[in-house]
Amino acid sequence: MKRLLTSAALAALLAACASAPSPAIKTASSAAATQPEGTSGFSPKPGWATSRFAVAAANPLAADAGYQMLKAGGSAIDAAIAVQMVLALVEPQSSGIGGGAFLLYSDGRSVQAFDGRETAPAAADEKLFLGADGKPLAFYDGVVGGRSVGVPGAVRMLELAHRQHGKLPWARLLTPAIALAEGGFEVSARLNTLLANDKYLKNDPVAAAYFYQPNGAPLAVGTRLRNPALADVLRQIAAKGADALHTGPVAQAIVSKVQSHPSNPGKLALSDLAHYQPKKREPLCTDYSASGHAYRLCGMPPPSSGAIAIGQILGILSHTPAATLALTTGMGVAPTPSADWLHLYTDAARLAFADRAQYVADPDFVQPPGGSWLSLLDDNYLRQRASLIQPGGPSLKTALPGVPGAVKTAYAPMAEQPEYDAQGQPVANRVQPGKRPRSSMAPTLVFDKASGHIVASAGSPGGALIIHFTAKTLYGMLNWGLNAQQAIDLPNFGSLNGPSLLEEKRFAPTTVEALRTRGAEVREMPMTSGLQAIEKTPSGFFGGADPRREGVVRGD
Repeated sequence: MKRLLTSAALAALLAACASAPSPAIKTASSAAATQPEGTSGFSPKPGWATSRFAVAAANPLAADAGYQMLKAGGSAIDAAIAVQMVLALVEPQSSGIGGGAFLLYSDGRSVQAFDGRETAPAAADEKLFLGADGKPLAFYDGVVGGRSVGVPGAVRMLELAHRQHGKLPWARLLTPAIALAEGGFEVSARLNTLLANDKYLKNDPVAAAYFYQPNGAPLAVGTRLRNPALADVLRQIAAKGADALHTGPVAQAIVSKVQSHPSNPGKLALSDLAHYQPKKREPLCTDYSASGHAYRLCGMPPPSSGAIAIGQILGILSHTPAATLALTTGMGVAPTPSADWLHLYTDAARLAFADRAQYVADPDFVQPPGGSWLSLLDDNYLRQRASLIQPGGPSLKTALPGVPGAVKTAYAPMAEQPEYDAQGQPVANRVQPGKRPRSSMAPTLVFDKASGHIVASAGSPGGALIIHFTAKTLYGMLNWGLNAQQAIDLPNFGSLNGPSLLEEKRFAPTTVEALRTRGAEVREMPMTSGLQAIEKTPSGFFGGADPRREGVVRGD
């Protein structure tokens, strides 16, 4: 549900992620939450080299909008805003002005983290996703309808970032999206496939009339889809800024839709929209060494768990023999990680996700262990965690959270949905009024530690698997020497502190069997990442886009 845009010029590089309206709370262990979007094929991408700047986005029309802004002299922030507004139209299943977002920005001197994550409505409480019997609702019973809708923050956050770093007028940034909404865009194969597989959308009369034919079939590929209503809303936002979304007729329409859902109404109120404020947070930056080179990795702090989990996984692996293990030949001629390396990675992932479930939540509600989120990334702590992995031994299967230093916690690890565990301890990431739900979004900027110069940017949508998609790409680029496209093309894998997950039909049967002989439960499944990455090269930039989706890179 998240989308990366990356643009770079004059040593400035931006990574922004945004999401469609989402539950006020999510769990990592739910299979549905883990895979928020389905698969729609695999189309090889060439990778793109540019000399002056580059924009990587999830849809060609969105990438073109960002390209237009940079050609017009706009900043990376300007490009990000133009991209996001177009994605709201052409990729409604993933991105929207009614969702939340994180944005990571570097001007070549410092890194800033902008938090536009959704918040739970003021009327929400810990019983939001519990039924009348006190038991957790089934995933889709909670998600489909108004109950799961949080207070949107993407537009207010982008507006804040634009005030500080924009060059072009705000209204100019919305012109590509307005033009496309009025004139229409062609339904892509991916959108058509996802509409065909959706079980709930056509139950809403407005959505059914917009996305489906009278006979119930999804709009055919190539159908020109116009959205004059969205064009009108975008024109209001262009003229009045985020206030046009958070107050007035548009806000009232949002609240009415949420509260009047026929079977699953929500608690969103006009006051929630009016009072929403984005936040600037200190980025989470850690050192990382790979192939004899020292890097600085910067990402979003909580309420995102992405940077912490990725930092833990990479840091734990650095205290194992992982660096001695090269890629092997998998299905066909494509390189894949070996079974020995996957054993180390998935156990490192189990350890990281155990800590994620125990400690990470909205920092305005939950204190970090030891007073700092960096306690979870302390090298001595990661060395101790790595000692729990047996390189030649059995899988951990399921890991327990660690204790950074002398940290004690009153929080229970997060179960699949209950807000309290058997001992009655509250879950750190439980629903509370005004709280930002924990995210897995992981926009990442990589810098050369010695010079401070930008090296790369990466990020992906994909629910809890965002962490693994992004970690895979970073490891491939920094440790295995792959370019951005090659790293993205690697098969996906991971663990959410349970089974070892492998992208189906991408690993040799011998690899799968080798993991099972170590005691791991292995599940081969679709793992639909939507990675984008751009790296700095001696001649400019080189960008990659995920062959599993429809993104591209544009630039000069």
